[in-house]
Amino acid sequence: MAKILLIDDEPDIVYLVKKVLEKGGHQVEEAYTGTEGLLKAETENPALIVLDILMPDINGWDVARRLKSQDKTKNTPIVMLSVKNSRSSIEKSFKYAGADAHLGKPSKSTEILSTIERVLKESHQPLTTP
Repeated sequence: MAKILLIDDEPDIVYLVKKVLEKGGHQVEEAYTGTEGLLKAETENPALIVLDILMPDINGWDVARRLKSQDKTKNTPIVMLSVKNSRSSIEKSFKYAGADAHLGKPSKSTEILSTIERVLKESHQPLTTP
């Protein structure tokens, strides 16, 4: 089990993705804005962050860049989860934001879980929370 921070401004998406992650055995913390997500990433020390791109205050790409530039969160893997799935959006997730994976909305439950498990394994993050 890993502690995952889910940052998305759409309550329905947060609810659905949280249920998928919890069924996969993960503990989920929620944030509904980029600002709240940045604060929770610092205080909750998640093993992984699932991050939407389109949010009302700070877009997900800029949130990811900030997280990757801070000592405490720079090694925390980030999975972008967004409706922005053009080639240029996916490239921006990796090159600009430093994301470890990019999933489209909607994604199948199995795809979400397998991506998260792969990213956790590749990043050598512990699969259990202390």
